[in-house]
Amino acid sequence: MPVASAASLADPSSIKGAPPPPPKGQRLAAVRRTASLAWRLTVPYFSTRDVTEVELGRFGRLRIREGWLALIMAAIVIAATFADVAIDVRLSYFNNSWYDAIQQHDARAFWSLLLTVFLFWAMIAIVIAIYRYALESYLRIRWRRWLTHRYVGTWLADGTPYRMMIARTATDNPDQRIADDIDQFVQTTQSLTLGLLSAVSNLASFSVVLWILSRNFTLPGTEMRMPGFLLWGALIYTVLATWITHRVGRPLIRLNFAQQRYEADFRFSLARLREYAEQIGLLKGEQAELSNLQQRFGGIVDNYYAIIARMKRLIIVTAGYSQVNAVVPYVLVAPYYFAGKILLGGMTQTADAFSRVQETMSFFIDSYTTLAAYQAVLDRMQTFEDGIARANRASGDAATIRIAPQAAAPIMPDAPPDTETAVVVRDLTLRMPEGTPILSIPALTFRGGERTLVMGPSGAGKSTLFRAVAGVWPFGEGVIEVPGGASVLLLPQRPYLPMGPLRRAIAYPAAPDAFGDGAIAEALSAVGLADLVDQIDVEASWTMILSLGEQQRLALARVILAKPDWLFLDEATSALDEPAENALYTLVTARLPGTTVVSIGHRSTLAAFHDRIVTAFEGADGTFVLTDGEPGARPRAAE
Repeated sequence: MPVASAASLADPSSIKGAPPPPPKGQRLAAVRRTASLAWRLTVPYFSTRDVTEVELGRFGRLRIREGWLALIMAAIVIAATFADVAIDVRLSYFNNSWYDAIQQHDARAFWSLLLTVFLFWAMIAIVIAIYRYALESYLRIRWRRWLTHRYVGTWLADGTPYRMMIARTATDNPDQRIADDIDQFVQTTQSLTLGLLSAVSNLASFSVVLWILSRNFTLPGTEMRMPGFLLWGALIYTVLATWITHRVGRPLIRLNFAQQRYEADFRFSLARLREYAEQIGLLKGEQAELSNLQQRFGGIVDNYYAIIARMKRLIIVTAGYSQVNAVVPYVLVAPYYFAGKILLGGMTQTADAFSRVQETMSFFIDSYTTLAAYQAVLDRMQTFEDGIARANRASGDAATIRIAPQAAAPIMPDAPPDTETAVVVRDLTLRMPEGTPILSIPALTFRGGERTLVMGPSGAGKSTLFRAVAGVWPFGEGVIEVPGGASVLLLPQRPYLPMGPLRRAIAYPAAPDAFGDGAIAEALSAVGLADLVDQIDVEASWTMILSLGEQQRLALARVILAKPDWLFLDEATSALDEPAENALYTLVTARLPGTTVVSIGHRSTLAAFHDRIVTAFEGADGTFVLTDGEPGARPRAAE
């Protein structure tokens, strides 16, 4: 396993994947950027106009805007935070009187204060803590649910994952961004915000208490009066410790960012290994996979060693600060106690107030590692949004392919070809994302009710044409007219089987309960998968269990159930032998007489199941042209 080098431990920015540290002049701008980003990611939830329902027990259900509900819950939680501080201030005065009673051996005052003051405010504090926890948890899960729906919806809209891939703007591990980072963002934003509000409230309240208690203090060993001596001491002491902590712990921001990426990459590699276990086994690729996994895990180890090295330095500061805090306030106030200027109660209250002030001032110190991880979460969420935006922008800049819907017209069984329900392509040029032309189509019509076979060499752009018709390939220019209101189903060479029971995979993209058990069983039997009929409710990794040929049969069972108006088959039977392929095409022809079928294939035997053949021929400039005619025939303009 790789071991971290001395250079990497000394300089965390040398870790591969960690963003370089900003110049000193840009650090303040980076802080403002982080705050701005946190604000921008937070505001949409609290301002959303989405309407939700809330269960109110015996009072029924209440319809209210999600944003208003979030603001109400946040306001109550913040009020509870301030109430906690107020109770702490009141109890600090209780401690003063209580310890004075102890020093003066006043049993009556001791028990009276304990039973009438302490117990009363302690019970209120417990009730507030219970309801505050419940509301914080309720707000957190609702906020996370709303953000998850928003991110997933944005990510899946209009084929964005595919657009991100072909535009080369894909963000690493989007599953981590959605599953982990959103939860960390919500939890950390909530805890940091409430912690900061509590710290500010404590600072303001106990600074006043500390000022009042030390308003007549003199500098130790002198008669020089210095109002608020202990307050100034707490502020100077904490500011100095905060500055030292920041200097020592700042590299953790970069290191945490890199660690999350390495961990996610390693998890993804393991998931890929499980998905392609059969192919890896057939190719005897275990050693290659082992080497790859060791290399990726080596990145985790190297970066973790760098985190350990930095954390050791930070712990020296924070642990030392924590230990000293226990005695510093008593050391500062002890001269006044021994001089008889204050009683034991005053000493304990002064020490407690001093501790509260320096604790609230040390909020940044105590939260430094949290803040470092938080900034890494914000950066990952930002890069995810940027990746989606860049993909859409790149697609928009290149998207001069206009998809124009036609008026819907039903296709009747055994009806002649109908150009009113056709896919019409005019002056279309399909390009690679970088602009290289692939396929040119001056004019082509896929007529409704007709079965067309598209042939040509690999790489000619046939599958890309199908993607353009589906609206997920934006690179190129031209016009594609599609039937408005028609149902369309496109089957790729490798079908997609979603996670869950087999029923979900068969019905996809429809809901699992869209078809009855009888219809599913009949469709499976028709495509040669009768042995799966009794397993339709079994949850398993069906992509791993079924061969590619069986997966293609399953996809054709979807077609039988869905009965689409238009069916595009992109080498959807390539893993089957010719007799099986012929049987399935015969089945589609018999079961779906009103469905317009457009197939991509290389076998000449497919011609018997189609009314027309169009072929991609390579032009003089290397760009393919799609025209009517079989391979080897003289090209002519397609209608």
